[in-house]
Amino acid sequence: MFKSNSGKLMVYASNGTPSKKRLESVRTAAKETAKRLNLDFEMVRFEKSGSPIYVYYEENDGEEPIPLYCDEGKMSGLEEISNALRNMMFVLSFHPRHSALKRLRGEMLKLS
Repeated sequence: MFKSNSGKLMVYASNGTPSKKRLESVRTAAKETAKRLNLDFEMVRFEKSGSPIYVYYEENDGEEPIPLYCDEGKMSGLEEISNALRNMMFVLSFHPRHSALKRLRGEMLKLS
């Protein structure tokens, strides 16, 4: 199966994230969501300790990534994170600037 040009999900986390379990939950949810929607996935690490973990959607390289999820420093379950990601992407799919997500709307509904 080939990757469509629908964008990518990116997980931003600090190198000093205190809980590997928190990071693993967010990373796994984002990676599985990206795979199911045929999107690329990228893990981005930065230098700052104790920061929340974020998930962003980027449709085209060079455009401003859009925040979809923040763990707010607390542990959440895989299903809760996945649902939050899909819900935000579904809402974005109605914006005219995100035509790639519009094409994925049906897939997002199937995953709900």
